Amino acid sequence: MASPVLKWLTIPILALLLTAAMPGKFHPFHVSVMEINHNAADKTLEISCKIFTDDIEAVLAKNYNAKVDLINPTAKAVMDSLVKKYIFSHLQISVDGKKAAFTYIGYENEKEAAYSYIEVENIASVKKLEISNSILYDRFDDQINIIHVTVGSNRISNKVAYPNKESVFTF
Repeated sequence: MASPVLKWLTIPILALLLTAAMPGKFHPFHVSVMEINHNAADKTLEISCKIFTDDIEAVLAKNYNAKVDLINPTAKAVMDSLVKKYIFSHLQISVDGKKAAFTYIGYENEKEAAYSYIEVENIASVKKLEISNSILYDRFDDQINIIHVTVGSNRISNKVAYPNKESVFTF
């Protein structure tokens, strides 16, 4: 018969072993990180969004009823179109009161995270950014989206947590 101490340690040890055996398949929090940089020379907003790969794959598979593999895609163009469609439907940005039109650049993976890249052209200056970010809100009710915005030498950060999705940055 096992000692009482061993019985109490079995479940945490098993959970730790299962988590270690499945890297990238479990994480206790749901967060995305968006970087928005104003490139004054090119007159663009350069936007990157970092999301856990397993989270974005799960939401894409559910929302678009598709087999999704962003790490080893058999059809990269199909995966790009799903990521683009999802990001564009969950992100809106207004620059100085005017809705921004996005150009999708693509996505890439780095270890356990997927990065999507977007650009907004013809932005000579930025005084105010209004952002609506509901990425992964349709999957997790504990989702947190962190947004960093850099204009010139000013960097401002904000955190929005489900169900809130609105952020305003003034420069």
